[in-house]
Amino acid sequence: MYKLIYREDVIRIPPHYLGKDPDVVANFLTRKNFEGKMDGENRLAIQVTDVKREGEGRIVHGDGAVFQRVGFNALAFQPHLHEVIEGSVVEILKFGAFVRFGPLDGLVHISQVMDDHIDVDLGNMRLLGKDSKRDLRVGDKVRARIVSMSMNERSPRESRIGLTMRQGGLGKLEWLDEDHLKDTNPEEEETKKKKK
Repeated sequence: MYKLIYREDVIRIPPHYLGKDPDVVANFLTRKNFEGKMDGENRLAIQVTDVKREGEGRIVHGDGAVFQRVGFNALAFQPHLHEVIEGSVVEILKFGAFVRFGPLDGLVHISQVMDDHIDVDLGNMRLLGKDSKRDLRVGDKVRARIVSMSMNERSPRESRIGLTMRQGGLGKLEWLDEDHLKDTNPEEEETKKKKK
């Protein structure tokens, strides 16, 4: 989920930046230090805006840098356990599919793709349901639920996020549309069964 949050923190301004416009330097260093990084609440800062210096900077003995308190707004992405997300399949592997949602990727294990035996077709980069004949390929849009999270604050892209698509209302968006049509037009479904 995306959020606009306000944060206050301290940035270190190295000596070679002293003498330059302090607002420009504070803006540059705040963006450099916080964009693409996670805070202690598993919020990934996507973009930093409205940087304001708070009070005077402080010099620490033995370090020629200035430590400046700053306040800023950040557009942040924060996934939540059990949250339903929509994303795109970015990679198919023998053990499942990686789905990109927002700035992060999650894994749908092969056992969590659908209620069907799954055949892996790595040559065509797809997962194929044996009985349903439904397939999942790179680029497909899906809806999934977050079932496990182990966030990596130092390298957010390496976080481990587990997803499932086996619950009702989840799966490849095309499958959901097909299921919805079946539910809303039962006469057509009966006609198809009689023809078989």
